[in-house]
Amino acid sequence: MPEPHSKGHLNPGAPGVAFDRFELGPGLGELVRHVWVVRWNLPDGVELPQRVLSYPAVNVVVEPHRTVLAGPDPRLSVQRLSGAGWAVGVLFRPAAAVLLSDDPPADAVGRELPYAGGPLREVRALMTQAPAERAREGLVDTLRRWLLPLAAGVDERGRLVNAVCRRAEEDASILRAAELAKGAGVSLRTLERLLHERVGVGPKWLIECRRLQEAATRLHAHPETPLSDLSAELGYTDYPHFSRRYAAVLGETPDETRRAGRSAAP
Repeated sequence: MPEPHSKGHLNPGAPGVAFDRFELGPGLGELVRHVWVVRWNLPDGVELPQRVLSYPAVNVVVEPHRTVLAGPDPRLSVQRLSGAGWAVGVLFRPAAAVLLSDDPPADAVGRELPYAGGPLREVRALMTQAPAERAREGLVDTLRRWLLPLAAGVDERGRLVNAVCRRAEEDASILRAAELAKGAGVSLRTLERLLHERVGVGPKWLIECRRLQEAATRLHAHPETPLSDLSAELGYTDYPHFSRRYAAVLGETPDETRRAGRSAAP
């Protein structure tokens, strides 16, 4: 099975930082997108920023001394790595938010909330005691035991939310929320209520998240990309509009991302 691909991590690949992503197997497709594991061991005084534009879904992240439920964030978030450490995250499908917490999903948007669910002790033991090459196998078994009962709770509205979010991410021809609602067979107002209830964000963000993830990952990996061509390809009316939205969400201009990509190139 190929490793899942993620566009949410905008500057992957750095010496001393190892990422692993994997799926959890049958029965969990409507609940879990994939698991991600990061380990790092950096020289003294070195700090690496990890830039993430999150998918419209929650992560449960286990670290050595804390576990959080991280909600979707409509702004760029930066995690700064130093020293040595690890983290295990489960990136859920949008339908999972209401199954993981009794609080409204909107309460978690842009926030990291303490989380006490799941097999936390088992995950920490695997990450601190098992060899790296065996940790994945143990994590799959441990996480499946936790999540399979939750997966049975994904209802029809949850499956609809998953389908809408998947289409917004994968269909580059969709540029307006009304088009997304029409494809789902519901009114725009119904779609807005459903997404607020189950995800905590609106349909416009689903579309913009896809476009800005694509823009940021491409500009970092391929800094020779012409900016005007990219903005047109992504469906922006003109380059100034694209640049304004990019800077508002990512906190830097498209050209600054290109320069960072050139600096990071081997």
